[in-house]
Amino acid sequence: MRLWGTVIFGTSLGFAGLMGGAQTRSVAGPTPQAAPPARVADVAKTPAIPAAAHALDKGDVEAFFDGILPLQMERGDIGGASVLVMKDDEVLLQKGYGYADVKAKKAVDPNATIFRLASISKLFTWVSVMQLEEQGKLDLDTDVNRYLDFEIRPAFNKPVTLRNLMTHTGGFEEVSDDIIVTDPRKAPSLRDDLIRNQPKRLFPPGEVPAYSNYGVGLASYIVQRISGEPFEQYVQDHIFGPLGMTHSTFYQPPQKALEKLPSEGYRGDTTKPPVGFEIFNPVGAGGLSSTASDMGRFGQALLHGGVLDDKRILKSETLQKMWTPQFQASKELPPICMGFYQDWRNNLRWIGHEGDLIAFHSLFFVEPTQKLVLFVSYNSANGGSQPRPEIIDFFSDRYFPSNAKPTFLKTPVNELKAIEGTYQTTRRADSTKSRLGELLEQRTATVDKEGVLHLAGARDLRGHPIQWKPVGKDLWQESEGQARIFAIREGGKVVRIAVGFPGVQFERVAWYNNSVLVLSLVGGSLAVFAATILANMWRLGRRIFLRKRPRSAPQPGTMYLTWALAAAGNGWVVLIGGILMYLAIAGDDPMPPTPAWFFWFKVINVTTGILIALSVLAAISAWRVWLHDELRRITKVKFSIVGAACVVMCWFAIHWNLIGPASRI
Repeated sequence: MRLWGTVIFGTSLGFAGLMGGAQTRSVAGPTPQAAPPARVADVAKTPAIPAAAHALDKGDVEAFFDGILPLQMERGDIGGASVLVMKDDEVLLQKGYGYADVKAKKAVDPNATIFRLASISKLFTWVSVMQLEEQGKLDLDTDVNRYLDFEIRPAFNKPVTLRNLMTHTGGFEEVSDDIIVTDPRKAPSLRDDLIRNQPKRLFPPGEVPAYSNYGVGLASYIVQRISGEPFEQYVQDHIFGPLGMTHSTFYQPPQKALEKLPSEGYRGDTTKPPVGFEIFNPVGAGGLSSTASDMGRFGQALLHGGVLDDKRILKSETLQKMWTPQFQASKELPPICMGFYQDWRNNLRWIGHEGDLIAFHSLFFVEPTQKLVLFVSYNSANGGSQPRPEIIDFFSDRYFPSNAKPTFLKTPVNELKAIEGTYQTTRRADSTKSRLGELLEQRTATVDKEGVLHLAGARDLRGHPIQWKPVGKDLWQESEGQARIFAIREGGKVVRIAVGFPGVQFERVAWYNNSVLVLSLVGGSLAVFAATILANMWRLGRRIFLRKRPRSAPQPGTMYLTWALAAAGNGWVVLIGGILMYLAIAGDDPMPPTPAWFFWFKVINVTTGILIALSVLAAISAWRVWLHDELRRITKVKFSIVGAACVVMCWFAIHWNLIGPASRI
């Protein structure tokens, strides 16, 4: 859960979803290497289809989607969806479901209704990069600063390359400021967005995946710089135009000819006003608007080696390189390729991308050996975490079922417990206020006496907790599914967990950052402050309602709290309580941070700074009472407890960025 809500923009990356979904990737060595080009046909071997498979024809495919889509839409209050399925260049289904505008009862038209495709945009950015690489204008393995007119700040004594960006191994922190706005007047230019939101780096380039919209945005700016065209126009001229994708654009909002075609997007209740046109920044990471039919043409071009209707957007060998695995934690998990990532189910090797905004959730995959194109997009907030994996899993199981059963190992429990611990995603921001939200995203791994691994929050599509069993050295598979995870070791110790999506891993949390410890200390401190407040209220109540005159002085051997202790305690309760109350009232409604938020972040900084100063005085007061021999020990202990609570809150505020930069500038 982020500080502003629970949506993680750009792709679905929730811990439970990654652990329990169909995806699984790996990392063959710590640094991604450019593997020799493989033939597109070798991405996966043609699977043997059991006799139980349904016929993959128009009638059955329409029956399948007519059954599952209305159910998903009813269950999730989804306004509309657009679907395309192709096999061997034949359209098996191209259909709209529900409404593009619920209030106006405007039906979804798969040929004309434009959906916002978010991170599927990245595929077009990488195709653009590779077009320029073909021309000798870009080198994938040189410092990206060579192509920029501003500097990516140095870190780890190692430059960031385009190959790093393509595999999400640039090491960048998560960036959320300005990522989505709905007022075009407040949208920054691509260059300004990248300069003012440049993140710090958590990991050395090429070593640990940390999914990064910023990294892809950087690549789109490089395309703009090297081509001499605005990124939006470059894609229009070099991809959309040649492929005949007449209803696709990166302009936000769309050009005049397309401005009436985008679907409305809904936050989760279609009876409420739509979100409005979501402008995604940086554009190359999520600005795409398109239709089901246009995405079908893009899929055809990919399956034909980069050409469609005699119009070529990539050389065949270039596309083969893009589909070659680049970064893999284990050969038993799906890899990330050059911008594309794989999703394994049964014997299929889907390759493509998914995308998420506040309201829109989409998937686009091709399966090269079966010559399949699969595209689905939903225009409502509940179209992401459950509907998409249902589509991939159920479609794959219906038409390409597998009877393979895993062989679980009988490994001694003490050998399995190395994976136990608390983990956090590598896609995070340690230097901004977003870090507070990471406390709520940590998950614990435990192994029971039967050798079954349990991951807090990991649930299957039925909502049942997933049980994981060993199928290899440091390799686990869900007991009733196909998803796998892999424990990555350094120096013999498990330091990270690789999951189904290769763009992130989960990193072991240091003991002092463990959310149970941190939240217990903070909760205990706030309870101490609350107790002092209640004591003061009790005394005030006795004075008002029982007309008890207050003592002119405390009892002998005792002492009232100093003003610093009382003010610090009261202030921490008000500040933390106010933040929690805001989050509870706002729920998932807030948009991601924009410059309008920075004023309130500064208010929090000033307030926290004052409270830290008061807490220092409070700690001094708590120490000084021990110099008074006439005071009772219980009084000294009370002062020390309140003083210690103030110290804890100071550490929490500084270490978890409650006080810190209001923006990245």
